[in-house]
Amino acid sequence: MKFTKMHGIGNDYVYVNAIENEIEDPSSLAKLVSDRHFGIGSDGLILIKASERADFMMDMYNADGSRGKMCGNGIRCVGKYVYDHGLINKKIITIETLSGIKILNLTVKPVEEVEGYKKVSNNGMVVSAVTVNMGSPIFEPEEIPIKLTGAYQPEKNDQAIVNMPIMINDTFYYGTPVSMGNPHVIVYVDDTDNFPIETIGPKFEKHDLFPEQVNTEFVQVIDRSHVKMRVWERGSGETLACGTGACATVVASIVNEKTEDEVTVSLLGGDLKIRWDRDQNTVYMTGPATTVFEGDI
Repeated sequence: MKFTKMHGIGNDYVYVNAIENEIEDPSSLAKLVSDRHFGIGSDGLILIKASERADFMMDMYNADGSRGKMCGNGIRCVGKYVYDHGLINKKIITIETLSGIKILNLTVKPVEEVEGYKKVSNNGMVVSAVTVNMGSPIFEPEEIPIKLTGAYQPEKNDQAIVNMPIMINDTFYYGTPVSMGNPHVIVYVDDTDNFPIETIGPKFEKHDLFPEQVNTEFVQVIDRSHVKMRVWERGSGETLACGTGACATVVASIVNEKTEDEVTVSLLGGDLKIRWDRDQNTVYMTGPATTVFEGDI
């Protein structure tokens, strides 16, 4: 099987052209390729498939074999893959996901001007960055989903639940839940660098509040146009970046009146630009996509 290893600011996946390669057991394959000692090493597997509704379909699996609905960093790399490999020549493309069809606007440059793998290009041109229309944020508890009980009665402003109490190790944390096609809860902390995410993150992921588990963003506000974020992803643990998580973080920061509508989100792997157009109720994410290497397994 031919594969391509790609990353969006460090959130790395193994990509396979499933239009040409039939994959019988993607869940098991995801666990195999994701292993950083015995496999290729990645946060999961992304299959690029044909679609009857869009230009292509993205089918993603986490490192533990569970299927994911959407990945912001992953979908940017899908856009780079299909353009760089000559599967499409348009610079505005549509990708079907389990959380809907996303529109990608590709920034294209000569291959010699772009960091990363140099052996694949579309007539000497490659994608350097992608802006993704990520759709509208979801605040309704049953759609995120959240399983509220009597012990967890949060505040709610005009749009979202805020200051939702979450008991972890006999300590209350306060979160803002947002879905960007997959469930997130945003928790504000004083210092992301020294936050014990390895011990606290798994407790959030599998908390009874979240029947489908949850991605948790621990966020430090630097100023009204800049935040720092670390993420514990369901099924993968801490990753260097999470695009949907960055989008959910900015939406939560706006409804909590902590930032403006356009924010730089600094993650362990790099920066993303996130903008929430509140008139259109649409979130836009801009960031790089990088090819690391190609191979056979």
